[in-house]
Amino acid sequence: MTTTSEPATAAAASSAPSPTAGLPGRLGDPTMQLRDDPRCDPRMVAALAPFGLDGAGAPPPLDGSAPREALLEFCGAAEAGFEAVFAGLMAGLPELEGLTRTTRTIDGPDGNEITLYVVRPADADGPIPGVLHVHGGGMVILAAAGAAYARFRDEVAATGVCVVGVEYRNGAGVLGPHPFPAGLEDCTAALKWVHAHKEELGITTITVAGESGGANLSLATTLKAKRDGHLAMIDGVYAMVPYISGAYGWSEEDRRRELPSLVENDGYFIGCAITDVMVSVYDPDRSHSRDPLCWPYWASVEDLAGLPPHVISVNEVDPLRDEGLAYYRRLLAAGVDATGRTVLGVCHGGDLMFRVAMPDMYAATVADVSRFATTR
Repeated sequence: MTTTSEPATAAAASSAPSPTAGLPGRLGDPTMQLRDDPRCDPRMVAALAPFGLDGAGAPPPLDGSAPREALLEFCGAAEAGFEAVFAGLMAGLPELEGLTRTTRTIDGPDGNEITLYVVRPADADGPIPGVLHVHGGGMVILAAAGAAYARFRDEVAATGVCVVGVEYRNGAGVLGPHPFPAGLEDCTAALKWVHAHKEELGITTITVAGESGGANLSLATTLKAKRDGHLAMIDGVYAMVPYISGAYGWSEEDRRRELPSLVENDGYFIGCAITDVMVSVYDPDRSHSRDPLCWPYWASVEDLAGLPPHVISVNEVDPLRDEGLAYYRRLLAAGVDATGRTVLGVCHGGDLMFRVAMPDMYAATVADVSRFATTR
């Protein structure tokens, strides 16, 4: 009689559901690939496949503890790769007509020069809303002059908005190596210049907008404006897929507990291993890991109180989704007029990358940024 009880118990145990069964993405199946995740829009998967980005992604060959020169070399190579992907995704698009494009050079805070790319509708009659656009790249790589960001500025401007893109100093790559707070100081200088030249630019308001690392700098520029007493310069903030926690090197247990999307969508276009490398480049000694100006996720309710209206837009299958949602909820707790937006089925930055593959989604984001800026 007793000889049958152990096998029966073992069989029952083997048939019991896993504690993670039914959880989305890599929370439920650690081997899940982006192309196999049922939440992923098939148009996105098809667009990423030619670049080999439809899987889970291979980890980088080094981590944040590597020598600084090795980290900078890796980020330089990553920058070239990402720029090539963005150029490929934008290939074949006709240039938008009816826009005027000018370039201005202003003085930076450390004797450096900052390039501003200004685009506005050629037929604008009278002052129009303004957007100060901050490009992504983890505050470490990429450029405002890149194909994806130039196109985004044009698309927003075509809706009747003046858009000013800021070419700030990066932590690495062609525009580096300048760790925190160089990029933030450049964005602050750009904000002050745009505000001082509102009449010349023909704008009525300033919305600070950016995605990923650009969202970090948009939020940090706003927090710094409050600290430094020039918050009135900013009429609104539109932060897309914000890269703001610095938590990418945390243990899996800690990530699951506080920011589960860092596990759920890890390796979907971007992953925690590469973003943690970027943390080491942006904040080399990690002495600012809880500084809201470096990582806005750590802003308190008191820090956020009194800020202008915000939109926090996140993407469903992005590792960074949950830190954006947490920031949105903290804004609400602080009494800030905040709107949350989730774009379904796409990866980090997806609604800015897939202009060709997913034009309806891209247009919806452009229209929302324009709507927000226009109603400030």
